[in-house]
Amino acid sequence: MIVRSLDFKGTSCKILLDRRAARFSFSTVDHLRWDLKQIFDMALAEGLIVRNPALLLFTPREAQRPVYRTMSVEDVTKCFDALGHRERLIAKLAVLVGMRPGEIFALTWGQMTATYVDIRQRVYRGVIDSPKTDQSFRKAALSQGLIAEIEIWRSMAVDASDKAFVFPSERMTPLAKENVWRRLIQPKLEKVGLGWINFQVMRRTHATLMNALGIEGKLVADQLGHSLDVNQNVYTRSAVESRQVAVDRLEGSLRIM
Repeated sequence: MIVRSLDFKGTSCKILLDRRAARFSFSTVDHLRWDLKQIFDMALAEGLIVRNPALLLFTPREAQRPVYRTMSVEDVTKCFDALGHRERLIAKLAVLVGMRPGEIFALTWGQMTATYVDIRQRVYRGVIDSPKTDQSFRKAALSQGLIAEIEIWRSMAVDASDKAFVFPSERMTPLAKENVWRRLIQPKLEKVGLGWINFQVMRRTHATLMNALGIEGKLVADQLGHSLDVNQNVYTRSAVESRQVAVDRLEGSLRIM
């Protein structure tokens, strides 16, 4: 349908991206650009067109780029203090362990070991399926304090058998991420001035704080379940204070007076 509506003209593709750039974020428009290229690649392979009009498309600069924020240590403490037991445990799995929300809500007790979480499934749009990538299949280490909190939560569970979900709904299905966030987590965070936080911010915070502690990048990438390049270039954000120390060290090494 998209192929027909654009009648194979590169200018039509550009107009479509320009219109979307006025309304949507850079990442959304960039995904659309990629999808257009893939659609026309398929049409080209099937002999429906003679060239790919989306090949030279670029994402318009006008598209709103996201602001990648992270939490400070003080923000993290305030966040944990604001939440109840269950929601605090969910937040800690995101911040301290670096888990994606789909991985957290798909957790079963059989995946929890004495020292790590064996991540081998996720819940996406209410359906249990495989993790996002091959690298997402991983054993994510648990901190000692978090292990103790998990055991307390296990002792309160209605069903703690291996196949039972760690965070079940009343029907013993996985909790819905959107409902938990909108009804139980976000309102409490807004009250303490942290309404800008979401699960992506929490996961990004894990990478950033680990980097600030000098933890090897490969260890952080393996914990998060993605490549070292993604960890360094997407998830990790350096504080300006850290960069100031770095340029001061550079200046000192050059002995600039």
